[in-house]
Amino acid sequence: MSMRFRIWLIFLAPLALLGGLYAFGLTLPVPHLGRDYVVRVLLPPAGDPVDLPKIHGPQSRARPLVVIDPGHGGRDPGASVEGFREKDIALALALALRDRLVEEGGIRVALTREDDRFLVLGERPEIARRMGADLFVSIHADSAGSETEASGASIYTLSAQASSEAAARFAARENEADRVNGVAIDGQSEAVSAILVELSQRRVQEQSAEFAGLIVREGEGTLVFHPQTRRSAALAVLRAPDVPAVLYESGFITNPEDAARLTTPEGRARFAEVMARAIRIYFARAAGA
Repeated sequence: MSMRFRIWLIFLAPLALLGGLYAFGLTLPVPHLGRDYVVRVLLPPAGDPVDLPKIHGPQSRARPLVVIDPGHGGRDPGASVEGFREKDIALALALALRDRLVEEGGIRVALTREDDRFLVLGERPEIARRMGADLFVSIHADSAGSETEASGASIYTLSAQASSEAAARFAARENEADRVNGVAIDGQSEAVSAILVELSQRRVQEQSAEFAGLIVREGEGTLVFHPQTRRSAALAVLRAPDVPAVLYESGFITNPEDAARLTTPEGRARFAEVMARAIRIYFARAAGA
């Protein structure tokens, strides 16, 4: 249930109750009883996260948290061809990865969506930020129009120019935040905050690039990669300034061989094995840093 719906429910439920009583000719003779009646509605405790996804695996905050983002969903199917829809492929891959990580233990896992629902693009990295994620992995599937020869997975990180622009916008919007990626920005001028946030995001981009490299290394011989495996772009889901993030294009659904790999249990298992191993190595390195 969304927060907006809960707020409307708080205000409308008492009115609906009184309207129902009036419609049936019933009244509440409050003045004659000489007492007041108060409608009490329980609200979530202050500071508790609202509408955030469930965390699977160990619940200790000492364990690293990866947020997996199945692309598209709901009224946004993504790329579609011959019965394949990107949103379905992305969700199935994400669920396979979640199950693999939970089975192996030691890492907390959350999904931005676990069913066929629509999420606004900007909500996805914000979920990771609000949950204090240590890593964000957005999963998609590519398409090449009528071309069937394009094949293989590719990994995107945020481009340097887009990273700087995103850092500037974030600093302007969040100038009164306490910390970003462990860097205190509370009380700083806008210029200083912008510099601190950009420095933080540069570090995050280095970590994102390191993780992308691990995916390629661990997937060699198991996954099929596009000739241009490593890419950078101004992608909205990668613009959080304090969460290392990659967007994984799992393959081309316009290519029959890619589509078969992405939609079979065996193909999903190979993907989950490689990605889970890369995630564990990344967190192991981060813990030893």
